[in-house]
Amino acid sequence: MANSLMPIVDLSPFFLGDEDGERKAREVIHEACSRYGFFQIINHGVPLDLMSRALKLSKSFFECPVEEKMNCSPLPGAPFPAGYNRKPNPSYEFAEYLVMLHPGSTFNVFPANHPQLREVMGDLFNQFTKIGAILESILSESLGLPPSTLQEFNNERNSDVLTALYYVPATENEKMGINSHRDVGCITFVLQDEVGGLEVQKDGKWIPVTPNKGALVVNIGIVLQVLTNDKYKSPNHRVMRPNGRSRNSFSFFYNVSGGKWLEPLPYFTKQIDEKPNYQGFIYSDYLQKRNENKLKRAAGLEEDLGLSHFSLTKSIENH
Repeated sequence: MANSLMPIVDLSPFFLGDEDGERKAREVIHEACSRYGFFQIINHGVPLDLMSRALKLSKSFFECPVEEKMNCSPLPGAPFPAGYNRKPNPSYEFAEYLVMLHPGSTFNVFPANHPQLREVMGDLFNQFTKIGAILESILSESLGLPPSTLQEFNNERNSDVLTALYYVPATENEKMGINSHRDVGCITFVLQDEVGGLEVQKDGKWIPVTPNKGALVVNIGIVLQVLTNDKYKSPNHRVMRPNGRSRNSFSFFYNVSGGKWLEPLPYFTKQIDEKPNYQGFIYSDYLQKRNENKLKRAAGLEEDLGLSHFSLTKSIENH
């Protein structure tokens, strides 16, 4: 396994109006998104004490008896399984997770015995929404676009999802936490504890994303890969369960709505005389293809790659 090469980007220049610092940070982010699709950020504006409390409270919840946690199971008719979920189902992954939709959603389910968890996750959700808008502006400029480009495209915040995750320690025979995959959506933010286990694939090698105190991991999603016509990559990544210790983390998916029409932006095709790598499609159609792929993989059938269904090059790896 390769050593971690993930850049850590200080975002303080964007809050202080330091134009030279902003330029340097955008250069590092652009390189990271082009090569890895992963980087870490510090001085991002999310309060460190909130991050610490969120990890502590989620760990306390996940260490409760299963029966208590099952009281937070998703409600019938929920558009997404908000509440407590367990794997495997039916994969070889081992994780538990608590899903939160927008704080105002009536489908959110929280444990009655952990009242602070609802408040802290709501605060964290709102903080991630703010940093998502800031990152969209930074990424737009890193791509050489007007700063409002991505925000104007992704201007609905009704599909964002916050997930608290818990991984039990590895056993001799089972070490996988989450299998290799690429994230849907636009941007993913990951708050991980000091245990580690997150890895990103580059040139066939798995690179650990080493935890850094106070840092958030940023992961480019499939949506940005399509919009940029593969200029920015959505990478394969996975979680390996640690030996002898449980692992806690939060993932925030800064999404687009299911009805959004996706295709490479003209800045990366017509305006520079390059052919699009993807035909246009509705985002929910891609999600359906991706779910079909998951079912076929679980059944041991030949993979039908979700994004390759819309590819005009047919050279896409495992999505």
